[in-house]
Order: sequence, then structure tokens, then C-alpha cells
Amino acid sequence: MKLGVFTPLFNNLSFEEMIDKVSASGLSTVEIGTGGSPGNAHCNIDELLESEIAREEYQTKLRDKGLTISAFSCHHNTISPDPEVAKEADELLRKTIKLASLMSVPVVNCFSGVSGGNETDTAVNWPVLPWPTEYNDSYEWQWENRLIPYWKEINTIAEDANVKIGIELHGGFLCHTPYTMLKLREETGPAIGCNLDPSHLWWQGIDPVGAIKILGKAGAIHHFHAKDTYLDQDNINMYGLTDMQPYGNVQTRAWTFRSVGCGHSLQEWSDIISALRTYGYDYVLSIEHEDPIMSIDEGFGRAVTNLKSIMIKDLPGDMWWA
Repeated sequence: MKLGVFTPLFNNLSFEEMIDKVSASGLSTVEIGTGGSPGNAHCNIDELLESEIAREEYQTKLRDKGLTISAFSCHHNTISPDPEVAKEADELLRKTIKLASLMSVPVVNCFSGVSGGNETDTAVNWPVLPWPTEYNDSYEWQWENRLIPYWKEINTIAEDANVKIGIELHGGFLCHTPYTMLKLREETGPAIGCNLDPSHLWWQGIDPVGAIKILGKAGAIHHFHAKDTYLDQDNINMYGLTDMQPYGNVQTRAWTFRSVGCGHSLQEWSDIISALRTYGYDYVLSIEHEDPIMSIDEGFGRAVTNLKSIMIKDLPGDMWWA
């Protein structure tokens, strides 16, 4: 496995400053945002698409620092009921797939998106209960009329480009569990898989090791985000897991994103990494920093130190003892 970082935490740095910092930290990969939620501070996608020289210069700078790109990321909402948002997100995703193909980047990360609940809705709708039955009606309409048709087309584009799609299983979007991931993959094609982030599984009550077994057996893990979550049971008792408080309300929130090892033990993280290797994922652990009580440098440094102490780098040899 390789250790990398999702670079929006360094959006205040230039591309050159960012790769200097990542290289000095002993990492080997970067996950670069092309727009949408991650922003595009380190990637002018139109410039890179237009110029082979620009692409080569970009990759030479990375190679000189011992770095490669694990994925391009363009988290947005391609099936938004707002036509302008959907158009912007769709164009960005298609451009990102094309750029990934041109630069031999194997994965494009994104969200599945969430639509309105019917043809005339103007706001997003995230049904999570089958009753009242209106929720179930909306859910079925979204999948059949928005989600599956859209991602079936993107699967074809991605396969033609030799690029895998890593959908982050994130609450608020239609694909947020192993089941919804496998359902979408079955309906669309093998280029569609997940960018597995344990932090979003823990607050839903899903064991990441169990999720890795399910998704790994299906070959559906295309990328991995290393981010932790702290669960506060006293606050869960008050607010439940679908807590609508701002992320900054750390004292009262039911759960809070943390740096690796600050929400769950390193033994649990070691089990996650072992499960990834056991069930077929041997690619990148991409650190994502969204810890509200640590600075960027401290949270990033903590994750690097903790992951270096438990990650599995080498391929296994022969079982000489057996």
C-alpha cells in the first residue's frame, strides 16, 4: 500500500508549495481536486486538457518530488434538481474523466449525487425511511429516473477512458452504504465503485471492516480515504445520529470527524488496513483532514504518524512456516 493525502487541506498553498510539503512528510501520492467541493487550487483542468506540454510539466514536477496522483476528485451533485448545478457538475465530471485518461490517473472520485423526489422538485430530497410511503415513492423515482440512467452513461464513458469511478459513501447522497453502492454498480457497470471513507460509515452504525469484506469481495473498492470519526454517546442519546447541528458544535454534536487514531484506536485502524489487504485493495490510503479541534499541520501530522506505524507496505512472501 501507499500513503497519500487529499490536498484541499493545503488549498492555501501553491501547487509547488503543496508538493514540497507532501514530499517532506514522506508520502508518495496526492489526490487532486479538479473543482466542486474540493476546489481546484492545484489543478487548472482546462489548461491541462488543452496542452500536452502543460500536462507533462505538471507530472514532471510531481515525479521530481517522488509523487504520483492517486486520483482526481470532483465532488459535486451531477443529478441535482437545479439544472445549472447539474450541468456544472456533469461537465466537471466528464472533463475530469478525460483528464484522468490523458494523464494515466486510474481513479476519479465523486459523490453519487441526490436529486429531487419527483420531476417537478426544485430542492434535493434524501429519503431514509420507507414510510410514510411518499418517501419510498420518491426513493424509487430517484433511482429509476435519475441515478441509474446517469451513472450507466458515465460507466460507459469511464470504461472507454480506462478510468475507475470512486463514489464516496456519504450521507445526504443516494449512495451512502455498501448496499446502495452494490445496487448502483449492478445496474450500471464495473467502472462504478466506491471511494471508501470509514468516517462516514461509523456515524451510520456500519463497521468499516464488515463493509470492506462486502465491497472487497465484489471488487468495488477503487480508492480509500483515511479519516476518523468520534462518536459521543451522551450526545447521540440527545440528538441521534442524524444530527443537524453545525460541525463546529463539537461539545454537543453526536459525532465529529477526527484525524486518524483520534476517534477509534489504532488497533481498529490496523484491522481496517488488514481487511483492505485481505479483500483485494492494495492501493492508496489518502489522508483527509476535517478535524475541527486540530490545526491542519497537527491533524495531518498525527494521521501521517499513526498510519505509518500500522500500514502494510510490502507484498506478502511465501508462507515459509506452512
